[in-house]
Amino acid sequence: MAAPITAIRKKTLTEQEQQQQTIDQLQKELAASNAALERSLSILRELESSGMLEAAESMLKAKAEIAEIVLGQVSRKEITNLINNGMAAAGALTAVDPAQTAQLMNSVQAGLQEAARPQTEKIGLMTMLRALKDPDIQRALGFGLRFMKGLGKGLKKDTPSQH
Repeated sequence: MAAPITAIRKKTLTEQEQQQQTIDQLQKELAASNAALERSLSILRELESSGMLEAAESMLKAKAEIAEIVLGQVSRKEITNLINNGMAAAGALTAVDPAQTAQLMNSVQAGLQEAARPQTEKIGLMTMLRALKDPDIQRALGFGLRFMKGLGKGLKKDTPSQH
């Protein structure tokens, strides 16, 4: 009968064997990723030929200085106001029904087309009074008056910036 195994020796690879294993693994990964690597190399060639790769490299080397400049610019009062106003405008737009916005934009476009037509008659007081009977003008005037009423109500409310 054979003697029982009492010790297990772990095979340690030499440095050359480890390097060969690494090379074999890389070859397998390269073969599996051939298309992606070709696209990546194509992109790198384009970046190199256009000078963008050099610019990106310079930016990476100067990242601390660039970050300092960007932070200095972003912290300016004008920029923070711009960001705050943009956020407030975006918040206001999210409260508006998209269908109303689309209708308003279509109406503005129709109004601009109508306004671009050549004027055929002299506009006087009587022409304006006769125009008040036109249903389209009635609709626009009503919209304008209701809009101004809502705007006035909004201006009457206490806002944090007034205190």
